[in-house]
Amino acid sequence: MIDKKKYRHIHFVGIKGVGMTALAVFAKEAGIKVTGSDTAEEFVTDEVLKRNGINPKVGFNEENIIDRPDLVIVTGAHGGLTNPEALAAKIKGIPVIMQGQAVGLFMEGKIGISVCGVGGKTTTSAMIATILTKAHRDPSFIIGCSEIFSLKNPGHFGKGEFCIAEADEYVTCPKIDTTPKFLWQTPTYIIVTNIDFDHPDVYKDIRQTRNTYLTFFNKLPQEGILIGNIDNQNVRETFSHFVGHKETYGVSKDATWRLKDSRISNGKTVFGIEHDTTVLGEITLPVPGHHNCLNALGAIVACLQLGLSFEEIKNGLSFFTGIKRRFEFKGERKNIKFYDDYAHHPNEIRTTLSTAREWFKHKKIICIFQAHTYSRTKALLGEFSQSFQKADEMFITDIYSSKREEVDPSVNGEVLASCIRKFQPNTYFLGSRKNVVEFMSKHLKPNSVVFTMGAGDIYKWGEEIMEHING
Repeated sequence: MIDKKKYRHIHFVGIKGVGMTALAVFAKEAGIKVTGSDTAEEFVTDEVLKRNGINPKVGFNEENIIDRPDLVIVTGAHGGLTNPEALAAKIKGIPVIMQGQAVGLFMEGKIGISVCGVGGKTTTSAMIATILTKAHRDPSFIIGCSEIFSLKNPGHFGKGEFCIAEADEYVTCPKIDTTPKFLWQTPTYIIVTNIDFDHPDVYKDIRQTRNTYLTFFNKLPQEGILIGNIDNQNVRETFSHFVGHKETYGVSKDATWRLKDSRISNGKTVFGIEHDTTVLGEITLPVPGHHNCLNALGAIVACLQLGLSFEEIKNGLSFFTGIKRRFEFKGERKNIKFYDDYAHHPNEIRTTLSTAREWFKHKKIICIFQAHTYSRTKALLGEFSQSFQKADEMFITDIYSSKREEVDPSVNGEVLASCIRKFQPNTYFLGSRKNVVEFMSKHLKPNSVVFTMGAGDIYKWGEEIMEHING
């Protein structure tokens, strides 16, 4: 547990990042003074920071730490440990740690529940937090999103014994500390939704990625439990090398906990659960998609291991209405529905569009995709090219570059559009936000569903398109 006597004031550099915002809200609820700094750019976490009385300073300047905080937490963006505020803090003798280290620190003293994987970890973490909250366990949680609709804030300092956190395999600080961020956590329970190759800038291949996950799994104590979706071949392969207590889930026949008969009913998703040869019952989810049934199954298995009853779990999931930027309904104009989704890896894209096709069988599905990072786009170009076939029309924007990388002139939005066009002929490159808004506002037709998709700033574009349609 974070020591409030030792850390009376914490300063967050890059506080608008989703992982940093969750930590800042957690610290504020713990009774710690919270300050922070970031760019002036509008961000998805602005509202939650304002709601919690946290007002970031604009820009990065050593003057921002003139009050001498007891701890400075830095994110991998904005220079990480080389940020001027981090350097100034070190000179003053103020402890400086990275966001990944801070998650581990904040979890100390609680029974840790870490959720990892490429796709699904945010939703699964939020489901577990919702179940425990509705069961009156008052868990702490640190979840990398701007808002969990059933809980409001992405971070919470609870009085209960559990702490749920997302666990990310990315490095602690690019170019300075290559320790995978999740290795700073010491959980008793680990849930892994899947394992895929997602960070070509730090891992050379899927084998190295799997080995990194195995290192994390092996940190579990003797009484710890590893829970994983073995429908994913990389999880299955990695589990074969883990010798501790493990529980498996999925639709696979050899999974310990099996998903049965998922279907859509009255705008909700219904599925059954089978454990060995015993049928536990049915769950009704207010959110769409087979992938969310699997996310829920992972959360259910975890909560059963924590000692909750099936009825408590079923009740908790009935409150789960999703999280911001995950199949999020943004509005409707002239019989055109608008949704936004964070999907930025080929597998996540396929999953989201498959769910859209399942829910909107008789509508035209239009996807506006903004690739995130040059390194990911280049390394996974072949996979990206085949990920959009469930859409009726595809529109590609310029690549949204991460602040932790340099521009790569060998890959761009036009190259990506050309590759996708081989498998989805109705693919077009529009480039800038201005071009997208102008084109969409003139050419969208009724009975369509529009998805803005990506990990950059594209979440803002749908509302702008809707405004222009009205105009």
